[in-house]
Formats: sequence, structure tokens, C-alpha cells
Amino acid sequence: MEIYCGGKNYLTAAIDVFFPLICIACLDPKSSFSQFNVQKLLRLADLYPENFSSNDYLYLESQLRNYIYNVQRDPQFSEVGDLGSLAQQMVKTGKNTVFPLVYRLIQLALVLPVATASVERVFSAMNIVKTDLRNKMGDEWMNDCLVVYIEKDIFATIENEQILQRFQRMKTCRMQLPPLRYSSATTTNTSNVNQ
Repeated sequence: MEIYCGGKNYLTAAIDVFFPLICIACLDPKSSFSQFNVQKLLRLADLYPENFSSNDYLYLESQLRNYIYNVQRDPQFSEVGDLGSLAQQMVKTGKNTVFPLVYRLIQLALVLPVATASVERVFSAMNIVKTDLRNKMGDEWMNDCLVVYIEKDIFATIENEQILQRFQRMKTCRMQLPPLRYSSATTTNTSNVNQ
């Protein structure tokens, strides 16, 4: 049963990650907005309740319909080839103020692929870090392990001696940790003594 629930949770999370990408295709300006779909874009707005109030949501459908009618007939938008250029053209023509909710959707769509890549990275790392032992230790420990694994480039820049000293200064320390044998600080001190 646990495997089924884990698989179901993974599938649900994957759908949550990739469904917005399908919705983004509806904003694609290629072929005179041939992929434009109001219902999918409304669903995309549903996924971001913190960005769209209930009042915004009421106006969004009519704003989307007016927007597509307007930009398909505007020659300034005929040469726009991607979402970034579409956002720039909207600002240049002032349509970002005429259709602020649509512009907000476009802004979310521009940020979403970066967020999706981060989520994919976390899922990939979770498969590597997650073991039976770590699975039984609790969510906070797993989260800490994942952060260290995912951000290993940042953690590689921190000296082991710094980590050791930080733990030594903690109030809840049960015992003193021995100094590192092979740290750069220890090696430098030893070479000075021998001279």
C-alpha cells in the first residue's frame, strides 16, 4: 500500500508540475495564437490563487477574450515569435495596462519553466538521497539532506573547520568535537611549529 501511495503522490506532483506547461502553450503567439485556449488559461490562473483574487478571476475570462480578439488583429503582434517577445511587445504598445490580468499570466508563464526545472531537480535528487534508513528519520531530516545534496556546489565552498566550529559554539552540544586532522588550518599550524 505504501508503494502505491508513494507512486500516486509522485504522479500527482508530476501532473501539478507539467499541467501548467501545457497551459503555457495556450499563450504562444506563433501562428497568430493558434493554441490560445481560454479554459486552459483560466485553469492556469486557478493554480495561482495568491496571484489572482476572486475579483480578478471574475474579470479574467472576458479580459482573455478581448485580448485575443485585439492582438490577432494588431499588426504589431504578427511578428512576435515567443512569450518573452510577447511580453515586451505588450509593454511597448501599452497593452500590459489594458490587459493587466493577461499580462500577469504571461509573467507567470515566463517564470514557470525555471520553477519546473527546480522541482524536477528536487525529484531527481530525492530518488538519490532517499534510502530506507532516511525514509524512517522524518521529513525535516530528509529536507536537510536534500538541501545539502541539491546545493552541493554552495556547500563545497564551506570549510569543514567552519562547520566544526559552528557546532562547537552551539549551546545544546553534548560533547566537544575533536579537531579535524586534515583541515588546512591544522596543516598550516603544524608546519609553523616545525620551523
